[in-house]
Amino acid sequence: MLNVYSKALNKTIQVERHIGKVVGDNSGPTFVIFAGIHGNETAGVFAVEEVLKHINPKAVNGTIYAIAGNLKALKAQQRFIDADLNRLWTPQNIDTIKGKSNLNADEKELLVLLDILNEILAAGKPPYYFIDLHTTSSKTLPFITINDALINRKFSKHFPVPIVFGIEEYLTGPLLSYVNQLGYVSLGFESGQHYEADAVTNSVAFLNLALVCAGILKKKSIKGFDNFYNLLKEQAENTQSFLEVIHLHKIEKDENFKMLNGFKSFQSIKKGVPLAVSNGSNIFSERNGVIFMPLYQKQGAEGFFIIRVIKPFFLRLSAFLRRIRVDGLLVALPGISWLNRKEGTLKVDLKVTKFYAKAIFHLLGYRSRYTDKTHLRLNNRERVAKTYMYKREEWYKGLRVTHKQKS
Repeated sequence: MLNVYSKALNKTIQVERHIGKVVGDNSGPTFVIFAGIHGNETAGVFAVEEVLKHINPKAVNGTIYAIAGNLKALKAQQRFIDADLNRLWTPQNIDTIKGKSNLNADEKELLVLLDILNEILAAGKPPYYFIDLHTTSSKTLPFITINDALINRKFSKHFPVPIVFGIEEYLTGPLLSYVNQLGYVSLGFESGQHYEADAVTNSVAFLNLALVCAGILKKKSIKGFDNFYNLLKEQAENTQSFLEVIHLHKIEKDENFKMLNGFKSFQSIKKGVPLAVSNGSNIFSERNGVIFMPLYQKQGAEGFFIIRVIKPFFLRLSAFLRRIRVDGLLVALPGISWLNRKEGTLKVDLKVTKFYAKAIFHLLGYRSRYTDKTHLRLNNRERVAKTYMYKREEWYKGLRVTHKQKS
C-alpha cells in the first residue's frame, strides 16, 4: 500500500499498483485507466478511486482496470525519480532497458507496467480502450490529447473539450504512443492544473462519460450523468475543436529556462510576444497561434508548445484520403520508400523533402522523426490501427452516446 496525498483536496488515500479492477456481470470491452504516470499528478488517482467506488459490477459490460503509474514518484510527490517515465516507451528503449543489469527507479516502473499491459491484452476481450490521466503545471481548460488515428478522432469527438493531436511528432516515448502503435483507441486526458480541485472533478466527469461512450456502462446506471457532460462543457468554456501542435520549445541540457508568468494553455498569442527566458535572453513567439502547456515546474523538458485550430474541411479531407489509402502512392515520389509497409513507416530523403509540404504528410496521417542527418522516418497510425475492432460501436458510427440528441 502507498499513501498518496492530494494538495487540492487536503486528503490522503492508500493505493496499490492495481487501484481497482471491476469485472462486469456481462461480457464487453476492456477499459484500462492509467493514473499517476507522473508522480506529481495525483488528480487522476483520486478521480479513479471516486469513480470505482460508485460502480456496480452488475451494471458493467466488460472489465475495467485502473493502474497506478509511477509508484516511487507518487510517494515522492514529484514528476519522476531519475528519468521521465512517460518518455521511455519506445520499442528500442524498452529493449535496451530489458537488457540492462542496473535499472534506475523509473525503468523498473516501466517493466512492471509493461508486464501488466501485456497481461491485460492476453486476458482481456476486445475492443480495448486506454485512458491516461494527467494534469498540467499551468492553468488550462480540460483537454484531450491523441495520436492522429481516425479511431482516436472518432472516439474523442464525443467529449465537449478541445482535442489536440500531432504531439507525437514532438515527444519521444509517451505511454499512449506505445499503445497506439499496437492499434488500440488511446486518449490522454489533461483535467486541469496540478493542485486544483477542479482537476479531480473534471477527471471524474470524463471517466464517467468515457465508460458510457465505450459501452462499459449505460447512462442510466450513472447518477447525475448529464451533469458530467455539462460540467466538462462549462470547464472547457464551450470549446470543442481539433487543434494541432506546430511548435515546441525543447529545453536543452544545462539550459536555464524560465517561463514568463501569466500564460495558460489555450491562450492566443501574437508573433513577437516574449514567452520565456532562456539563459538570460527572451524567447519570442515566432508566429501567431495558441500557447499550450507552458512549463511552470522544475522537472520537464518541454518549455511550451504552440498549437493552431484545424479547419473542419481539412479534417474531412484527411479522413477521406486515409480511407482510400492514398498514402500508398507516396512511394512513387522521388526520395520516398517504405521502411515497413505493414507498420506504415516511410523513409524520406531530406534532400527532396523541401519539395513536399509537411501538411500533405499530416493529411495522410504521417508524423515525422529524424532517423539520421540525411533521412526522416514517417510513421502512420492508420496502417496499424485495429479499426475493424471498433466499427460496430455506436460512437464509431457517429451516434451520440454521451449526451442527448439535439431536438
